[in-house]
Amino acid sequence: MIVGIGVDVVPVARFAATLERTPSLRDRLFTAGEQVTASGSPRTDESLAARFAAKEALAKALGAGGGMAWTDAEVRVDDVGRPSLAITGTVQARADSLGVTRWHISLSHDGGIAAATVIAEAD
Repeated sequence: MIVGIGVDVVPVARFAATLERTPSLRDRLFTAGEQVTASGSPRTDESLAARFAAKEALAKALGAGGGMAWTDAEVRVDDVGRPSLAITGTVQARADSLGVTRWHISLSHDGGIAAATVIAEAD
């Protein structure tokens, strides 16, 4: 059963300018693992914007009005680049309260826009 669906889009240039203007924001929004690729290189602005869109989409899928920590949700990718969500803390508590047992996530960026869709599912 689908519990919620969230979609979000982020203008990459505006998001990158915000991160440049407020460098501490990077650590408030992203885990250390999200900030770098598997090889240890810094993620591109497009990739970070897509991850931020995923976190916004996740909050929408959970119907959350706030109170969840950004770093309690981490976007991960497997060896072939397929994204997934790892949740802890405040996000896990909200998901548990709704009975969420599975996540489906899609990320994209093109033409200066990053987008994400998140589906929260329960048994």
